[in-house]
Amino acid sequence: MARAHATHGSLTTYTIGFLLSLALTALSFGAVMAGAIPRDMMLPAITALAVAQLLVQLGFFLHLGTAPEQRNNTVIFVLTALLIATVVSGSLWVIHNANINMMPTQMSVESARAKN
Repeated sequence: MARAHATHGSLTTYTIGFLLSLALTALSFGAVMAGAIPRDMMLPAITALAVAQLLVQLGFFLHLGTAPEQRNNTVIFVLTALLIATVVSGSLWVIHNANINMMPTQMSVESARAKN
């Protein structure tokens, strides 16, 4: 009976992934605590480091990649991320429209009462 074997990382790849994760975490922490990055660039820098750490985690620990035996998991992950992005962006759009349409800023309390 043929069994599909999942490819797992070696001790070397896990160690590289762990060290990269530690380095990215230290860079993020150091950037904030040392003030090495200008204040207006802090959020983009932390976001870039977070995305880099996400990619390290996905590649070294979850073994997502383009190899044939990993393709199904990668497709499922990407579709899940798209579904979450759709739900979050749709929710933010609905909340924004409700805020604009339910809370008019140009209308005073007196004129709102006069319309009733």
